[in-house]
Amino acid sequence: MYRLFAPIMGIIEVPFALLQKMLGHRRIAWVFLTPNLLLFAVFAFLPIILNMAYSVTGSEHILLSERPSVGGENFSVLLSCQNYFDPNSCQRDLFWRAVWNTIFFVVLQVGFMVGFSLITAVVLNRDIRARGFFRAVFFFPVLLSPVVVALIWKWILQRFGVLNAALDSLGLDSVDWLLEANLAFGWSVFLSVWAHMGFYTLILLAGLQAIPRDVYEAAQLDRASPWRIFRRITMPLLAPTMLVVLVLSLIKGVQTFDEVFAFTGGGPGSATTFIIQFIYQTGFAGTPRNFGLAAAASLLLAVVLVVLTALQFRANRSKVDG
Repeated sequence: MYRLFAPIMGIIEVPFALLQKMLGHRRIAWVFLTPNLLLFAVFAFLPIILNMAYSVTGSEHILLSERPSVGGENFSVLLSCQNYFDPNSCQRDLFWRAVWNTIFFVVLQVGFMVGFSLITAVVLNRDIRARGFFRAVFFFPVLLSPVVVALIWKWILQRFGVLNAALDSLGLDSVDWLLEANLAFGWSVFLSVWAHMGFYTLILLAGLQAIPRDVYEAAQLDRASPWRIFRRITMPLLAPTMLVVLVLSLIKGVQTFDEVFAFTGGGPGSATTFIIQFIYQTGFAGTPRNFGLAAAASLLLAVVLVVLTALQFRANRSKVDG
């Protein structure tokens, strides 16, 4: 195999060797980075710049050249409230309903997600029977499409679904799981935790396996209790991995859209309408399409995510330094 590709690699090596002589050892790295940087610029930096440009423009036209500048009017419309705790007092009440729904959703979803993922990772890290099988079972929902997950659970929970059929067979009354606001919201949290818990369990499991066994053996020789070992050894050494899980789950929670949209459509009413759905409906699904307002909302969301992530990193650094 090597003899087959050696002449080809020798031909390819000639121009790169000349480039290395011309640019030097330090600058040649940019030649290999340029394709990735170009892709990143086109699909990441350019959309960000366009989003900023759209956020300060108005009208229904798509082309920026046909959109008049409105300054900070879009941000003013979104932030115009007499009482931010009462969406009815806001000029864009649906935006603030989506904001509060997202906050409650993230608090519950991230809390349950991290808690159950940690418990599952600790259990799967032990020497139990069929450990590989159970690891695969918990990770399997991550492999499914979010829309598929949503449709499966919608089929189970709808008015004439599997769950109500089971209740009827037991002589119990059926429940409108997706037609009551609190129930629909609770099931949306459950759906998200069920679908993504395996991913964070895998990360935490890798973090647990990276902890040296010698530390646990020394603690057991000192007759430390399992709870003390977990609190004094496992959690401090797992803190960097926990930070990664918290940041990723927080960002994912705030950006929740596809699975909940396919599951409830944002209803009943606006009970499960989150910020990403508001941006989608305002900019693409609504009539008229307000690209400027949607862009402004997405920028506000980006700022909040950056601030929350920075606070989490700072809190973790202070714990490490302290």
